[in-house]
Amino acid sequence: MFGIPGKQALTMTPAAAAQIAKLMAKDGHAGLRIGVKKGGCAGMEYTMDYVTEADPHDEVVEQDGARILIAPMAQMFLFGTEIDYEVSLLESGFKFNNPNVVDACGCGESIKFKDVEELSAEQAADGPPKLS
Repeated sequence: MFGIPGKQALTMTPAAAAQIAKLMAKDGHAGLRIGVKKGGCAGMEYTMDYVTEADPHDEVVEQDGARILIAPMAQMFLFGTEIDYEVSLLESGFKFNNPNVVDACGCGESIKFKDVEELSAEQAADGPPKLS
């Protein structure tokens, strides 16, 4: 919905693509739907859910056997995001490197986005929106 023709809405690092493909294969899921919702101390939180089939309005990004579906209401907030999967001594998980985030809480679980008007203006400057 809010993409630039010829450019994916988001990208995955090889580590993220491998982990998502592994999770999809484990239980036969069709992909991982990513969205945003109100919550947390900074105002918004990412959501991630397994899906068995795509919604016709989802933006679908496929890479190296991994499939991410972006919920319609989250597309403008996630455009340009890189998803990584990090493993450390104490924890492992997905990390969102999102250029649309202007603030995050100390734990990194909650985020604040640029204003909708600012996001729309930036995307309009990048080119016309593609039709999904």
